Amino acid sequence: MPISDETVVTSRDQRPATLGELTESGWRGSPVKEEIRRNAAARIAEGRPLVEGVLGYSETVLPDLERAILAGHDLIFLGERGQAKTRIMRSLIGLLDPWVPVVAGSEINDDPYAPVSTFAREVVAEKGDATPIDWRPRDRRYTEKLATPDTSIADLIGEVDPIKVAEGRYLADESTLHFGLVPRANRGIFAINELPDLSERIQVGLLNVLEERDIQVRGYTVRLPLDIVLVASANPEDYTNRGRIITPLKDRFGSQVRTHYPRSPEDELEVVHQEALKLDIDGLEASVPDFLADVIAGLTHLGRKSPNLNQRSGLSVRMTIANYELLQACAARRALRLDASEACARPSDLPSLLGATAGKVEIEALDESREGEVLERLLRSAVLATWKQRVPQDRMRAVIAEFDGGESFEVGDDLPDSSYTKRLTAMPELRSVALEIAGRESAAYVASAAEFVLEGLHLSKRLNKETRSRNESAYRA
Repeated sequence: MPISDETVVTSRDQRPATLGELTESGWRGSPVKEEIRRNAAARIAEGRPLVEGVLGYSETVLPDLERAILAGHDLIFLGERGQAKTRIMRSLIGLLDPWVPVVAGSEINDDPYAPVSTFAREVVAEKGDATPIDWRPRDRRYTEKLATPDTSIADLIGEVDPIKVAEGRYLADESTLHFGLVPRANRGIFAINELPDLSERIQVGLLNVLEERDIQVRGYTVRLPLDIVLVASANPEDYTNRGRIITPLKDRFGSQVRTHYPRSPEDELEVVHQEALKLDIDGLEASVPDFLADVIAGLTHLGRKSPNLNQRSGLSVRMTIANYELLQACAARRALRLDASEACARPSDLPSLLGATAGKVEIEALDESREGEVLERLLRSAVLATWKQRVPQDRMRAVIAEFDGGESFEVGDDLPDSSYTKRLTAMPELRSVALEIAGRESAAYVASAAEFVLEGLHLSKRLNKETRSRNESAYRA
């Protein structure tokens, strides 16, 4: 069993402190790609996912990831914004061994058995079995860089340190180098977010890293056989011959893994319930009924199919999460203002989502002047589609009949739940349907469900809706 096993190196006192002790312990290292492959194979054999907390990818993205890792490839994740690319890359840390030994003081995690830097080679040559050893945990073997146009070769690869030159060292001496992020990720994972955003001349600097595994600084070659796994992310729009990626770099990645948005509203909501912040203020927990959660998931999915929205920029799951959190905030705000004991979102809160939604989508040029109209139409469509699925249509005739005598039903985001409860006592059919949809006796949930039923009848052109103020409306026959 390798010394890096959790059970062996839990205590610092149990880890070898010198090269001689490491040799006696029987520790045997392996290239980082083999290390990751070995740990991935163990997870696959046990039926465990390679990546925890990523939903909706079990039949698409994760099998592609498993194949790429077993093949020992450097890989790139292609997908629009908000598709968990960064989360997956960071989760690869879990496929590294818990600890690995390095030459103490090494900047690039030198393997004590096969040091590659001048510093580590000199220390091992001088001290032999007495060479001091440090142990690196897996989280310190992952390095991440967001690609930006101003990223330099010095940032990624390294640069000559003028202070070291001034100390009397030769310019061509490797010891004059200040290592960049890539060499410092030796024996680990180096991740680049939005790879095409690197300028072309910087992309060229990565070619040797991916193929020959050496680096070049200031016109002379520094032979560093780096042991590294390179992973990157990119938007598919940029990762083409017409985009901002150079073909030789694209050719050097062994695998590309295509991510996607949740395929169904159900998958979308599973992500939302995992990621959305719970709003709990002074013991008042704000809630969003299932039927309204379906509406906001439906809004996102309709947006992804709409010709009025720019699909190249994508509609992230973050939009659904943000809208869900805003509905919680609407419910909490109403409960606080009305001193209510329960906070539950209502359909009359939905228009407050339009401003946040507008900030996360791009309207096509021809429709820019009608941004509000486009989003309102999508929201109404999402409400109506959910209403048809959630509400028993065979009972709507009886509900409409309760309005035939000239009755009306007032709703609003600033009306207390008691106002709804009082009105529902005179409309038993509407109350019965609302109770069924709410799934509980809670006055706040029943009020929300009743309003949902009425809004659907209005959108299906079976009830009129009269807007009395910005915050109040009334439904009538």
